[in-house]
Amino acid sequence: MTVISKFCILPLVIAALSVAGVAAAQDSPAGGSSSLSVKDKMFMKKAAKGGMMEVAMGKLAEEKGQSDDVKSFGKRMVADHGKANDELKKIAAQKNAKLPTKEPTVSWSSDKAYMDAMVKDHEKDLAEFQEEAKSGSDPDVKKFADDTAKMVQEHLDLAKQTQSKLK
Repeated sequence: MTVISKFCILPLVIAALSVAGVAAAQDSPAGGSSSLSVKDKMFMKKAAKGGMMEVAMGKLAEEKGQSDDVKSFGKRMVADHGKANDELKKIAAQKNAKLPTKEPTVSWSSDKAYMDAMVKDHEKDLAEFQEEAKSGSDPDVKKFADDTAKMVQEHLDLAKQTQSKLK
């Protein structure tokens, strides 16, 4: 092997190893810490808390609701938000992010109070999920926010429809 070919191969090997190292570093954040921005972490924590609240309230609506529409809405909240919560947990595990796990304490007053709260809550949630989908920094969290925003919009429409039947 000539001196020139050694000098040509060596930089190629170094470059290849450097690229592989960068790719590996992107897959596994250094020291097991999260690669998420503060904003993404805050969104994920709020989404987890809100999702657990939706499931807990949905179970109460199924149990204590007077109207079949309210019971049906509650059942859908349990199913949809339970699925979204599982997806969020999966993303958090991949990103080494901690989510709240404490189950919320909820109480029941009436079908109308529940549906009023669901309309108000889903309006607020929709805005937050759309904002994260638009301006979040992590692509997986942004996709979760975008996909979940579509579900939240459906819930908002259904909540308004169910609420109007109670008046």
